[in-house]
Amino acid sequence: MFDPGQEMLSAGIGEDSNGINLMEFSDEILLHILSYVPCTDLVLNVRRTCRKLATLCLDKSLTHTVLLHKEYQVNKDKVKQLMRGIGKEIHQLNMAGCYWLPSHTIDHVIRCKNLVKLNLSGCHLTSLRLSKMLSALQHLRSLAIDVNPGFDAGQLSSECKATLSRVLELKQTLYTPSYGVVPCCTSLEKLLLYFEILDRSREGLILSGQLMVGESNVPHYQNLRVFYARLAPGYVNQEVVRLYLAVLSDRTPENLHAFLISAPGSFAESGTTKNLLDSMARNVCLDALQLPKSWINGSGLLQHLKFNNPFYFSFSRCTLSGGHLILQVINGGKDLKSLTSLNLSGCIRCLSSDSLFRKAEDDIDSSILESLVVSCCNLRHLNLSAAHHHSSESLGKHLCQLLARLKHLLALALPVCSITDVPTNTDKPPVQSMTNVVPPGLGKKIRIGVPTYTKNFLEQSNQKSQSSVFWTLLENLPFLKNLELIGSNFSSAMPRNEPAIRNSLPPCSRARSVGDSEVAAIGQLTFLQNLTLAQLPSILTGSGLVSIGLQCQHLRSLSLANLGMMGKVGYMSALMDMLKHCKCLRDLRLEQPYFNANTQFFQALSHCSALQRLCIISRSGTLQFDAVMSFMANCLEVVMCHMFMGESLTICKNLQQTILQSFQADRPALNVIIFPLLHEDLTEVIRDVPMMHLDEITLFKSRVAEEPPNLWW
Repeated sequence: MFDPGQEMLSAGIGEDSNGINLMEFSDEILLHILSYVPCTDLVLNVRRTCRKLATLCLDKSLTHTVLLHKEYQVNKDKVKQLMRGIGKEIHQLNMAGCYWLPSHTIDHVIRCKNLVKLNLSGCHLTSLRLSKMLSALQHLRSLAIDVNPGFDAGQLSSECKATLSRVLELKQTLYTPSYGVVPCCTSLEKLLLYFEILDRSREGLILSGQLMVGESNVPHYQNLRVFYARLAPGYVNQEVVRLYLAVLSDRTPENLHAFLISAPGSFAESGTTKNLLDSMARNVCLDALQLPKSWINGSGLLQHLKFNNPFYFSFSRCTLSGGHLILQVINGGKDLKSLTSLNLSGCIRCLSSDSLFRKAEDDIDSSILESLVVSCCNLRHLNLSAAHHHSSESLGKHLCQLLARLKHLLALALPVCSITDVPTNTDKPPVQSMTNVVPPGLGKKIRIGVPTYTKNFLEQSNQKSQSSVFWTLLENLPFLKNLELIGSNFSSAMPRNEPAIRNSLPPCSRARSVGDSEVAAIGQLTFLQNLTLAQLPSILTGSGLVSIGLQCQHLRSLSLANLGMMGKVGYMSALMDMLKHCKCLRDLRLEQPYFNANTQFFQALSHCSALQRLCIISRSGTLQFDAVMSFMANCLEVVMCHMFMGESLTICKNLQQTILQSFQADRPALNVIIFPLLHEDLTEVIRDVPMMHLDEITLFKSRVAEEPPNLWW
């Protein structure tokens, strides 16, 4: 029952100074406005304000799809109330990454009898709980789950298996050697597998990748259209994926149109995989392809594979030459307008001639890139990072000038050395580096909090930027949302499954001419949402960051790593000024040696009112206990705080425990890890990080064209 007084109050709130009442808008407009409100707020709060909103908030257009992914304030009670209120109306439910919800929360999903699509990746789920839930979801056609140690397919009921037999799309994240529910899914058209199995258990036991032969009873791959497998580092992951592929090699699905395997490092071919690839070359026509580098390098595989309107290619880290790229992939200039996403990350020869004597730092062959741009004119995602792509002095043939023709680009990843205007003498650094950079420890100390740049300096930087090829490139890509500039020799200090003892190679000599003015050019990208800058050695004051903060008001994710000199953080003042303007920033990752996470820094960061996740990685870095606590108290949306610094284990543990004790009750999703970067137990700590945070922010990697667009949700 509604309180008339409350209804009048809500109407008054919706009225502005001109006498326009929100409730006087048409239902269509109000439904559009309400579509931006989280479903939990609509059902549990907004619909209680007045009769009209009570009706609109339960409209099918708002309750058909419920997204709880990254709704960090959702707790078990809210989920229970939500399912009770609109469970029967929900057809698609995304709870991916809700790691903070207790496992019994999943039981309430049974109320959603009409579910067609369900994503429970990252949720706590046992075999028995899965069986009970799926037994009640007879209309389910799409499912995403994790397979954890202890999973037992023998505990699945006949009703559960009946539901699984009708599932068309399955995404499994495997944390233990297992087939999961795949043997029960006899109608699969799309299979996505994420292998996150460690080689050793928590007790130190070596795991085996061998599975029971009888469990691989999967003769029903014949409807499969999409096969995707992403492997984390480790031998066991490779062994388990081979068992999945063995079934495919016996009889390759005729309707297969996307075959993608992402494997780091070396993943040798076997007799089984060779048979599979030979069968694919004979029997299928692909739209999307990604293979381990060793399966492509030195083979004529690409000559035999057939493609039909491809939309995604990834040849990451392959030694594919420019000649082979033109002849075998785009068929000598064949029309590839259908291609929307291309990943050439780490392909050091993909824009060069076939000369065996070519060095990695030699100039690219601009005619190869030009052919690529002309043929693939509708590219939206392009990754050219982790390689040296140096342009020659040929007029109008610079890499940036050629890429400027790709008017539809939304995401772009480039090596820093590729955006410099003219080749520099590799025998000696450019003048800017010699006159403005001094050895660590000998320069004048920079006072934290006092700007080391002036307005005139900013204006000069912009004037210099506007005459550069990089400025011209960005000027022609006004709708770019994701940009990555990563040094060709950069490697993160944050490990995956190994100690944090790695050192980056020295920056490419051409990267030394890329500095503050080039960073300032990024400010013209009005719609920029995600920005990564790594290994830019000639950043002096960081003035370009201020331009980005002022002009890129949609920036949601920012990752900065190894900017300027490694001995000190010369861009601290500019960074703090930048952060004061980043009102939409949600994710911030900083990787910088000797970074001082002090009071001034956290005060500036507190202006980022929307910030949710913070990750700082700093060898020999320091932090201030009280500053961190004050920041966490001021920024109420922060649910992830990861700091891997140079502090002692005692200081780190005390701070971590204090944060959890102070804020865990009000922030159910709070995930805090404060730990010494060089501690021998770091890899054990890393394995407990929720995969969503680990994969999206804690670990550094290039994310442009990492996967095909719209691979899942």
